[in-house]
Amino acid sequence: MSSTDPEAPQHDPQPPDPEVLDAPGLAGQTQEPLMPPPLEAPLRVPLVRPIEVVAIGTIVVVDQITKFLVKAAIPLYSKREIIPNLLDFTHVQNTGAAFGVLNAADFPFKSAVMIGIATLALVAISLYARQLGSDEKLSRYGLALILGGAFGNLIDRAIAGYVVDFVDVYWGEAHFWAFNVADAAITIGAILVLLEMIGVGRHHASRPV
Repeated sequence: MSSTDPEAPQHDPQPPDPEVLDAPGLAGQTQEPLMPPPLEAPLRVPLVRPIEVVAIGTIVVVDQITKFLVKAAIPLYSKREIIPNLLDFTHVQNTGAAFGVLNAADFPFKSAVMIGIATLALVAISLYARQLGSDEKLSRYGLALILGGAFGNLIDRAIAGYVVDFVDVYWGEAHFWAFNVADAAITIGAILVLLEMIGVGRHHASRPV
């Protein structure tokens, strides 16, 4: 004898909802795994920006013009007093490096050696510039000044075998090494790069309170 009450109401099973059957992963369909969205490639910082190109070109042009004027107006090894006991414009030829370094040294193929050193320096500076981010503005501007100065002096070495120096800063009998616009740009650029390296000019995110 069955334990089921014959008079108990029987409930027919509900038919499946067609929307549920059509859902992904049901009705014999396999759901594909969700793939993460593709990562966007980071924006590459240009090696040299337009403003940096302008800075490099301006330094080269000003450097070459001032050297031309000095050669035209001041005889070799002569000078013109600009500020008494402080600043003269002179006309000297430097076959060495910046600020007269190695100018007194004499060795075979000196001009070719100095051109080679300057070219290697330009390559090293360019490789370093490729590693700079867009936020390292002091370093980028500093390298633009260095490149402009290096190109300016390299033009002289390639054409004449020497660099014209004309700025003579002194106090009494103590004279600083004669230099030119290119040397000044290299020095200022190196200072900017050094300031960036020690953290000057960087914008640090404020810490939450």
